[in-house]
Amino acid sequence: MIPDIEKQSILKIKAFQEEKLKEVLHYVNQKSPFYKRLFKSHHISIANINSIEDLTQIPPTTKDDLQSYNDDFFCVPKTEIIDYVTTSGTLGDPVTIALTNKDLDRLAYNEAISFGCSGVTKDDILQLMTTVDKRFMAGMAYFLGARQLGAGIIRVGAGTPELQWDSILKFKPTYLIVVPSFLLKLIEYANLNGININTSGIKGAICIGEPIRNDDFSLNILGQKISESWDIDMYSTYASSEMHTAFTECEYQNGGHHHPELVIVEILDEENQPVNNGDIGELTITTLGIEAMPLVRFKTGDMLRAHYEPCKCGRTTLRLGPVNGRKKQMIKYKGTTLYPPAIQNIMNYFEDVESFIIEISHNQVGTDEILIKLASKGLIPDLLQQIKNHFKAKLRVTPRIEFCDKDDIDKLRFPKLSRKPVLVIDKRNLDT
Repeated sequence: MIPDIEKQSILKIKAFQEEKLKEVLHYVNQKSPFYKRLFKSHHISIANINSIEDLTQIPPTTKDDLQSYNDDFFCVPKTEIIDYVTTSGTLGDPVTIALTNKDLDRLAYNEAISFGCSGVTKDDILQLMTTVDKRFMAGMAYFLGARQLGAGIIRVGAGTPELQWDSILKFKPTYLIVVPSFLLKLIEYANLNGININTSGIKGAICIGEPIRNDDFSLNILGQKISESWDIDMYSTYASSEMHTAFTECEYQNGGHHHPELVIVEILDEENQPVNNGDIGELTITTLGIEAMPLVRFKTGDMLRAHYEPCKCGRTTLRLGPVNGRKKQMIKYKGTTLYPPAIQNIMNYFEDVESFIIEISHNQVGTDEILIKLASKGLIPDLLQQIKNHFKAKLRVTPRIEFCDKDDIDKLRFPKLSRKPVLVIDKRNLDT
């Protein structure tokens, strides 16, 4: 079922959000030490902010702000906080996110309607292949959302293809919640153990943490490899702990749908102004309905484009395209601007590459350098030249490539305390 607000005209959605915006600004002006201080120091009167366009009067909130003044964002006493989670810390120190009972209810609603967007109903069973512990918001959100929707859920956790297949064959889930590259490991295990993946009952995978689509919504290399073997629908989803909100694809798979009752979206340029419709910019959000730690004009660091035409599913809300990359991970290499996902997509093309990691650094003259460390499945003649040729054809530049032992790469990819694989090591801040 589609929430009514997501089928309204653009003008009605905007009017709805602007009323909610006034509530948020009043709330943080009363409750948030950080925003009280920000409004006062910049002489901002919230009475003058009545439209989404007026938000440009407020300086954006950054991840550096959250890291430096974490507790100043809390709007409730600690006695009202029910759950603590932390961000992954991919681009810096992890941030603590606090949630009240009301926030947990909102999180469950968000995930229930996101599952519904991908066609999940109360008749389905979801297999959760990510952790629900380690202060991780996503796993808890999936569990709460399935519970609210009335769907079954199997909490298997991350890793171990054998255990995943044991649960699939025993409990007959219909959807998987999974990092998409792990689907390749499930396919490989099934092939080695005589399991027919296309009669397993799995009809869809909700893909988290890695892109499976190109900018035009076609499947990228990773998505193509999965679909060549496994006849399942794949749904991209985008979310972050800071916004307690997900953007998930519907059955038409052309971008993650916006839930306007939960978050206000801006796509900003380098000057913190809205980009032209369809241009790439930094996703910036203002959360709605959050009690413990609401955010106003929070810059997520993710570079993407929004799509505004109504979807065939009946929703009129904007849709977010695939993330082109993290702003802080933008690479200027030999006159070309790159983001790590483009490099990952090329590396995923080669079946003989068993594991890899991307290192970004500065050279002696201060410009960006790229080193790809990879492990291959044995000695493969001409593999290095094949990879270089592919980079030249697709990105017009060729990074340095170094062959390593798989165990050494895995130590870099799976550091202690990490909840997800590390694919990029950015040493540029250490070089300065």
